[in-house]
Amino acid sequence: MGAVEFSRLNLIVLVVYLSALVWIGLRLAGKQRSTEDFFLGGRRMPWLAVGVSMFASLTSASSFLGVPGVAFRENISMVVLGLVSPLVAPLLILIFYPFYRQLQVTTAYEYVDLRYGRAARLCVAGLFCLARMGWLGVVIYSPALALSVMTGIGLYPAIFLMGIIATAYATAGGLSAVIWTDVLQFALLAGGALWVAVALMHGVPGGVAQIMAVAGETARLDVWQWQLKWFEMTALGAALSYLFQLMQDYGTDQVSVQRLLSVRDARGMAKAAILNSLIDLVLMNVLLFVGLGLFAYFQSFPERLAEGVTGDGILAYYIIHALPDGVSGLLITAILAAAMSSLDSGINSLSSVIMNDFIKPFRRQAVSSRSEVKLARTLTLVLGVFAIGAACYTVRIGEILKAASAFLSLFGGPVLSLFLLGMLTRRAHFRGWILGTLPSLGVSVWLQNWTEVHFIHYFPIAFGISFGLGYLASTLIPGPRARPELTLWGRPPMKL
Repeated sequence: MGAVEFSRLNLIVLVVYLSALVWIGLRLAGKQRSTEDFFLGGRRMPWLAVGVSMFASLTSASSFLGVPGVAFRENISMVVLGLVSPLVAPLLILIFYPFYRQLQVTTAYEYVDLRYGRAARLCVAGLFCLARMGWLGVVIYSPALALSVMTGIGLYPAIFLMGIIATAYATAGGLSAVIWTDVLQFALLAGGALWVAVALMHGVPGGVAQIMAVAGETARLDVWQWQLKWFEMTALGAALSYLFQLMQDYGTDQVSVQRLLSVRDARGMAKAAILNSLIDLVLMNVLLFVGLGLFAYFQSFPERLAEGVTGDGILAYYIIHALPDGVSGLLITAILAAAMSSLDSGINSLSSVIMNDFIKPFRRQAVSSRSEVKLARTLTLVLGVFAIGAACYTVRIGEILKAASAFLSLFGGPVLSLFLLGMLTRRAHFRGWILGTLPSLGVSVWLQNWTEVHFIHYFPIAFGISFGLGYLASTLIPGPRARPELTLWGRPPMKL
């Protein structure tokens, strides 16, 4: 895919968007009087903005480009993710969120400290930091590569552009700036996806009927296989995998938990979680429809598709070659928005964990609120610089993309098992979890490197082994029992 000329109108759209982000950061700068203000928005953020931010923060530009690519290249199997999300929301509201609300924690890992002890907290918080640090480079590199081709901007300038601006407003305005910029970024992301969907309805001869007919003829709709197949993705396999992955993403990962802790009350937390799940359902289906529409479009006009364009690049190719100036600029900006919403969320959440789980617990003397906010801003700035460096390093070693994805899968299952073991039983203890997790890690490494098992099964297998063996080891090896109020069975109900 060759670069095309980036028109003046497209440039204006891009500059207006970037200026709006900087303006939001500057408007909110200086209003943080404590780390609770900086990391949690003073616990007074509106649930509507938080629900939108939850979706924007975990939906990267890779998803915006990749989901249509999967439908274009293979099928709509990822529709299961959107369907499972509303089913996960009640579990999050009933099991996870009441603990965080009632304990008034700043990070999810403070619950782990209360339930298992400081060693467990440091272990899990460390795993989060390692996983998200690797993820930061990926969320910048992938869209920067697409933007460099779509706009003619060099790869490194694109990386620095996204990294510097996202770091600037996240450092200046804290979580409040991150959430409100996420709202703007979501509007562009959702609007861009809907615009492409409508354009394809009009661009494909025969419209929606023809798009769905072509999808049916090419077996892209044949995904409803309700049996497990180890070497391919089926609806049942995807549903089980996404069930656990979404519990991890929205129930224990600090990127999501931090947003929910910023809401005023428990009812707001529940509303934000439900809103996020509904957005998951709608936009996942829109992006998959876009992929089917792109396939039908280039089936109708094969001469318009350049040789060598792959599924992951098909949406970007369509944007720059089939859409008019201004509109293509809007869509390019939507890709930039998806990348920056993930980046700002990552560096803000990482600084929150480093501050609250690694620095504050080991302080021996009190520090003023002003000094703490200054340190929080410094951490955010340093992490932003690290993210830019990680993305530049990724340019040289492309395999890091696969490695980062495997790392998230490797440790995400055991982390979820630690939380659920703690919340569902008094018997589980940290030593038992470690004994259950070590075999889980070994099996995960074996599956990823020496078998042909489909990647969709990695997460539930890792979780199942860690949870099952962790509970068994905790039963066989005597250990301290948790206080009842730190488990589901002794916790007071959350008032909605």
